[in-house]
Formats: sequence, C-alpha cells, structure tokens
Amino acid sequence: MHNPLLDDAALPDFAAIRPEHVLPAVQARLDALEAGIAAIVAPDTPRDFTHVLLAEERLQQALARTWAPVAHLHAVADTAELRAAYAEAEQRMTKVQARLGQHRGLHEAVRAVRERADFAQLGAAERALVEHTLRDFRLSGVALEEPARTRFRAIAQELSQLGTGFEEAVLDAGEAWHEHVTDERDLDGLPPSARDILASYAREAGLDGFLITLRQPAVQAVLTHADNRALRERVYWAWNTRASDQGPQAGEYDNSARIAQILALRHEAAQLLGFADAAELSLADKMAPDVATVRAFLDDLVQRARPRGREEREALRAYAAAELALPNLESWDVAWAAEKLRAARHALDEEQLKPYFPLPQVLDGLFAILARVFGISLREPGGASVWHPDVRYAQVFDADGRLRAGIYLDLYARRGKRGGAWMDVCRSRFRDAPDTQPPVAFLTCNFAPPGRAAPALLTHDDVQTLFHEMGHVLHHLLTEVDLPGVGGIDGVEWDAVELPSQFMENFAWQREALDLIARHCQTHQPLPAELYQRMLDARHFHAGLHLLRQLEFALYDLRLHAEYDVARGPRTLELLAEVRRSVAVLTPPAWQRFPQAFTHIFAGGYAAGYYGYLWAEVLAADAFARFAERACSTPPPVPRSAARSWPWAPAAQRWRASARFADAIPIRCRYCAATGLPPEHGALAGFGADGVALTITPAPKREPSASASAAGASPSCQKGLAARRIALRTSAWPRRSRRAVPASERARRACR
Repeated sequence: MHNPLLDDAALPDFAAIRPEHVLPAVQARLDALEAGIAAIVAPDTPRDFTHVLLAEERLQQALARTWAPVAHLHAVADTAELRAAYAEAEQRMTKVQARLGQHRGLHEAVRAVRERADFAQLGAAERALVEHTLRDFRLSGVALEEPARTRFRAIAQELSQLGTGFEEAVLDAGEAWHEHVTDERDLDGLPPSARDILASYAREAGLDGFLITLRQPAVQAVLTHADNRALRERVYWAWNTRASDQGPQAGEYDNSARIAQILALRHEAAQLLGFADAAELSLADKMAPDVATVRAFLDDLVQRARPRGREEREALRAYAAAELALPNLESWDVAWAAEKLRAARHALDEEQLKPYFPLPQVLDGLFAILARVFGISLREPGGASVWHPDVRYAQVFDADGRLRAGIYLDLYARRGKRGGAWMDVCRSRFRDAPDTQPPVAFLTCNFAPPGRAAPALLTHDDVQTLFHEMGHVLHHLLTEVDLPGVGGIDGVEWDAVELPSQFMENFAWQREALDLIARHCQTHQPLPAELYQRMLDARHFHAGLHLLRQLEFALYDLRLHAEYDVARGPRTLELLAEVRRSVAVLTPPAWQRFPQAFTHIFAGGYAAGYYGYLWAEVLAADAFARFAERACSTPPPVPRSAARSWPWAPAAQRWRASARFADAIPIRCRYCAATGLPPEHGALAGFGADGVALTITPAPKREPSASASAAGASPSCQKGLAARRIALRTSAWPRRSRRAVPASERARRACR
C-alpha cells in the first residue's frame, strides 16, 4: 500500500494522508534513523562535518518530513483515529530520540569534529551546529550514569504523554460545551456579524436559531457585546473552567493532576542535570542569564504598570456604576463595560472597523507590504493538496523571481481545530548538495468564518494577530542558513523568537500599511482619516490592564518552575493567588481555573519562558522605531537579499552583542512610547526613565552543583534541557516547534 507520509515530495499530500499511514511511516523513518546513526558511528566513518553532522541532519530531516504533517493534522483536524495514531507514534519517537540524545558514540563523533584542526575553517552555521549539538547532548543527559540515565529517558516519555494529554483535554473540554439559543432577544447587543457566526454554528450542528460554543469568535462576541448579563456569566464560567475541577464539566477533562505531574517531572529532570530547578534549566539556553534577572525585569514592570492599571480600573468601575447600572463590576462584565467605555471615550467600537478589514483585502495588502519591505512576492499556484477546503497555499518568490519558500494559511475556526493562533514548520531550509529543500510554514488562526454571501471580516485585533504570525513565518522562510538546526526560528534563543512577530504587529497601525490592507467590504473606500485618528487615540486604551495581565501570566509561569518544592508540591492555585495579590488590580472569582488551560507552558514551548513575549516587546519597540525613522513614508529600496535586510535584525544584534546582558544593553528603549506608558511609569529594569540604557551586571551562568555531578551529571554541563533538532518532546521538556501567540488583546480582556 502506498504511504503518502513516506513521499519526499516538496509538499505533503495532505488529502491522501489517513490515520493508518502514521505508524508504519513513522516506524520506517525511525528504523532508517537508527540504522543511519549506526553507520555514522562506525569506526571507518570519517569524523568530519559532512560524514557526521550533515549525515545526521539528513536523517533527521527525513523523519521531519513525515512527522511535521502528522503533528499539524493532530492540531487542526483532530479525530479519534488520528489522535490514537499520533499518541503511539509520538511515544515511539520520544523513545528513540531520547536514546539518541544519550548516544555516547554519536556524542564522541561530534566532539571529534569540533576538535579537528580545521574546525575554525568551517562556516559560521556549521560551527554553530556543532556547538549546539554538543550542548543538546549535555542537555539530554549524555553524561548521566545509571540509574539517572534511564530515569531521565523515562521522564521524557512521561512528559511527552502528559503534554499531549493536556492539550487534548483543553480541546475536548472546549468542544463539549455549548448553549442553544432560540430566542434572539437573548442575544441583544451582539452585532449582526456575531449573530451570523452563532447561526452558522447552529446550522453546522443541525439546529435552528443560534449556538454559542467555546470557539474563540463566539466567546469574544458574547463577553464583549452581549447585554444579557446572565449569558455573559455562563460563557465566562464555561470558558474559564475548561479542563478543570470546576464549571459545567467539573472533573470530566480535569488537567489538575497533569499539571502536578508535569511540574514534578520537570523539577526532577532539572535536578538530574545539576540545576536547582526547572526555571534555571529553561533559561540555560535563552538570552536572559538567570532567574533573578528575569524576575527583576518583570517585578519592575509590575511596579511601573500598576498605578496605570489602578487608574483604569477605577475609571471603568465609575463608568459602569454611573452609566451602565453596574455598581458591582464582575469579571464577566469587564470586557462588555470596557467596550462601552471605549466607545464613549473615543467614539470607536470594533464593529465600525470590521467592514474595513475583509480578509481577502487584508491578505492582499499584507502581501503587498511584504513585497515592499522584504522584496518577496506571494502567489497561489492552485492545485496544492490541503486538509480542508478553506486552506490556501502560496509560493514565495524573491526579487529575482526565484522560488524561495511556501506557506499554508488555515485561518478560520472550526470543530476539531486547536484554538489560538500559531506558526509551525512544514519543511525547513536544508541544502544537501546539489539540492536545496525550500522552507515551508503553516500559518494557523481561528478567525470567524465568512458568511453565506459575505467575506470574513476581521477585527483590528485579528489583523494584528495575522501580522504577528506572519512575523514568525518570515523568520522561518527568509533564512539563508542551509542547516535546519541553526536556521530560521531554530537559530535564535527562545526569548528572542518573538521579536520578528512583535515587530510585524506594528505595521497594522501604520497609515501606509492600512492604505493597503483596509478597504470597506461594500464601498471599497479606504479607512477614513478621521476613523484612523480615533484608532490611534484609542490604541493604548487599558494598556495598563493588558500589561498587568501579561505580567501575571509571566510571573506565574516563572514562579511555578523556580519555586517548586518537592515536599509541598506544585501549589498551583496558592501560587496563582500570591501572584495576583502582587500584580492584578482586577481579581477573578475563586472558581476560575486559568492554569488548567494554560497550554503555552504545559503543552507548548514556553515553560518558564512566557516572559519572552514581554522581553521581545522591548526589542521590537526599538527595532520598529529605528526602522520607521529610516523608512518614514517612503518605501525602502527592495533588498536583493531579504534575509540580510531583516528590519528587526539590528535590535537583536545589539542585544546579543552585549553578551547576554553582561555589562550593558546598548539599545534605546522605545517601549514606553510603544505601550502608551508615560516615562515615569514605563522605565524598565536596566533602562532610565528617558529610555537610555543603563549598566546591568547580572550574575554569570550557573554551573551544575557538585552534588549533582556526584549523582552522575557532567561537571561541564552548562545548559538547560533542549529538544533535539526535530523539535519534539524528546527530552524532559515540551517540544519547541510551535510558535503560539496569546489571544489578541481584546480576547485576553474578554476571556480573563
């Protein structure tokens, strides 16, 4: 039987892939991988880059060509059969990759490459791949002795299962709840576009009337617009108790036990490698030098943002009491009241803007911006095999007309698709002379689908989300590094990976960009200048509350991993309450269970790293301000090499040039202006109120303790656990391939 997952074509044949193809294909690739590794470590194999590193990269890329479409389908086209096949295949892969991570013969072969006399003559990418591979061996426990060695691999296996189970529980809990509405008066306040979405959900389920689900467009619409307070409360209750011991499905999909197990296992893995805790382990291959530096960064932001947040809260409460007859503002009232206040204060609401952002026009404008800034063009060739009729595929060409890359766009919410927005890798750029494999990316969102006779209309937050994900896509597609292990999104530290995405969000606010992406869906007129000015005036509406919410996420994540105590357990809710007392100015009800659906840190790549969103915002603010100063309103010359002209690159280089924060951070902080915080409320740790960099001298990177070395960890182990290049959950840490973005700003406020 032909197995499409074993084809090495430029693109997967998604339409032909079936669940029964998964296990045979993955097993065949794993067998080939192990046989290939055996050949690499054979005594007669030369210990040079081509025969060791390039040979292993070739094997790993063959496996990735099979696994990437499987992992993607598991996220966007979930079925019981595919889920079962995915779970078994992931376990087999985890077992093999964890074993290879401790393969001392392969480790010695790579080390021999580094010790060659001609190592310095290798290219920068080749040298980096050697160093990163040796680091990853250390992080995978290659120096551990028994029984720690076997235990470490067992932890990797358990974490793989738990992470997948966590994500699936969130999906299942969201799919299981709905509320059927037959009396349209219950939907008073919802705009026609939102009612159309709910009506389409009802038709999909074979019902009349309207169906409220926990898909993001429905939740956002109800919490932001529904005048029915009881309805808002029910939706808020269902959304904020998903996969927990509370709410309408209490205990049915509960992730509480998984959280406890994940945190315990991460802590154990960290200590096996000689680190004090999982946070220290996570930071070991990031730009930030240690937990104390990150904590100071976040704590300082809290102190700067809280006064603004309190002012915004008090103004919202006063408005709700005086104008909305709400003397007691509850959590399910916040988004609704905030939208009313924004409309009153700025004469602006999202329904005024949505007609100007029909998705086809937004995409056309986005492609035009990419052409002007990066010198690339996107064309849809037609005929690509896809997993759903709504999916689009585009080829990416450079300024000379050469095919550079490809991108799949899957933009609408639907049943069986994980929530949120993210970018993932389908193919990585890989040159295996004489051939070069072009990079291909998945760009996935969950926008409201089009109506029967109308295009999908985006909110401005949706537009920012699309630009954010396109930043990740560009980072992957425009790389000129030929080795996947150090190219594109895998070529930067995890807390810098959000820089291109945060950078691209800024275009959604620029007049020149809006002239390209915004056209009224009926009149085709551009966004009026007066409406654009109101957008700008409202840009920083509730900026303090938004920033505090992100700080709550980041501090909770950091402290969960840094303060884990074996004797006390995870303290999941107790620690959340502590963080909220020091950060939040709006406190949710005691039954709220946000952690049980926090997939970023329990099923994604952001464990003890969620702070990276804010960290990267600082870089992005600086990068875009400098880009805007150069470009102004005149488009820059089309670069011959887009990758060498990334507008965000100088900021990252300035940041990295400071030796991971050692001595100083020689960049000007534009963060205050970008977030709307006044200077006295916007200085960051290490930055003066005027945005000029001050000196920072952090603690050096920590070596594993002597006691850990005695337990079997190598004294030279310096880094935290990292995934092997195929970016699976193959070590005791979540896979790092998926670049998830938090919900849009308004959705975060609505879905608190």
